Amino acid sequence: MRLVFIRKPILVICYLVFFILFVLFKTEAQSSHSDTIRLSLPEMEKIFLDSNLTLLAGHYGVDAQRALIQQAKTWDNPMLNTDQVIAANGKFFPYGKNSDGSYSGQYYIQVQQLIKTAGKRGKLINLATTNAKLSELQLQDVLRNLRYQLRSDYYTIQQQLGTKWIYETQKLQLKKLLSGMDAQLIAGNIAQKEYLRIQALLIALEQDITQLNKDIEDNQRDLKVLLQIKNSVFIKPIDQANNIPLNLVNAEIMFDTAKISNPNYLLQLTQTVYQEQNLTYQKSLRTPDLTISPNFDRNSNFSPNYFGLGISLPLPILNSNKGNIKSAEYSIKQQQTITASAETELWNNINTAYHKLLMTLKQNNSDQKDFYTKYQAMYQNVLMSYQSKQIGLLEFLDFFNDYTASQQRLLQQNLSLQLAKEELNYHTGVNLLK
Repeated sequence: MRLVFIRKPILVICYLVFFILFVLFKTEAQSSHSDTIRLSLPEMEKIFLDSNLTLLAGHYGVDAQRALIQQAKTWDNPMLNTDQVIAANGKFFPYGKNSDGSYSGQYYIQVQQLIKTAGKRGKLINLATTNAKLSELQLQDVLRNLRYQLRSDYYTIQQQLGTKWIYETQKLQLKKLLSGMDAQLIAGNIAQKEYLRIQALLIALEQDITQLNKDIEDNQRDLKVLLQIKNSVFIKPIDQANNIPLNLVNAEIMFDTAKISNPNYLLQLTQTVYQEQNLTYQKSLRTPDLTISPNFDRNSNFSPNYFGLGISLPLPILNSNKGNIKSAEYSIKQQQTITASAETELWNNINTAYHKLLMTLKQNNSDQKDFYTKYQAMYQNVLMSYQSKQIGLLEFLDFFNDYTASQQRLLQQNLSLQLAKEELNYHTGVNLLK
């Protein structure tokens, strides 16, 4: 079999046919999704940040922990104790004055105020502040995970729509080819098996389109959950794949960035701070708190009008809080071990994601781009060569399947590049690569 290279006028016709097919597909796609929303990634992220209920719930949790800081700053309420006579000497509420001018009846009033010693109040404020910081970091980590999912879904749908465009274009081309073969089959110019092979190719393509549409619907569902969209609109990404610079900073610099930006790692560091503050607080509990109690007693046995001051504090003889202190010390060691493990995991995640991105970038070179451009032009050439019987069925089918696979690999390669970039951003905790 020989492959005929079409001359320039015919090549122009080929491109014109390809353009018409493209317009037809776009018209069909728009009619099937008349309620399509076209969104760029920044627009989608803005909707996500404004409407996601998981993030909103997380913000409420942070506000709740911040309120506890204010609560920790408050003093304990004073306690009022009183003792009033109800009946004495056959009388109810025998209050008044006696004949000698003295007061009758007896009552007692005392006010107690707890005073925390050893800086316990300040240490509780520190614990509440650190706990609020933990809630903020947990929210940031949730945001990081959801944003990574959002971007992954965005680029995946973009790749799936690109694949669908290839399938739909080929579907229209095969239908047109079969339409032309109908008359040839009736006239006996082609064998029925050749016609059926092309028809089987079309049926397989339609099955692939159906499965692809199901996959797109699954990703659309996930995307709508993130964006809190409840109607049946179709979300269509409009951003083109970004070019990633080859001169990336090294993995060590990215690791240093991650140590100050990755919420999960910062969460472990802050947990260590919290355990250290808890140990300080537990040690302060060894010092007993002081309770002062100014009181007044009218008609007590000692004096008609008695003013006194009571002072009380527990004696740390039987309980000096040793168990809680020892527990806090072990908790610090445990958290330090967890933090060290988190640092090792962070380094390996950064290093792995960095080298995966480098490998993907290396694969996405100019030679491959030139190959795919020429291969696409060759596809039109082969299609017209088969129609004009210049190549046989088997050669056409081989090239058709190879072309479809190559276009899928191209789209998958672009998707892998974007996902590798997002994975590195995810582990560093910031958008190092736009």
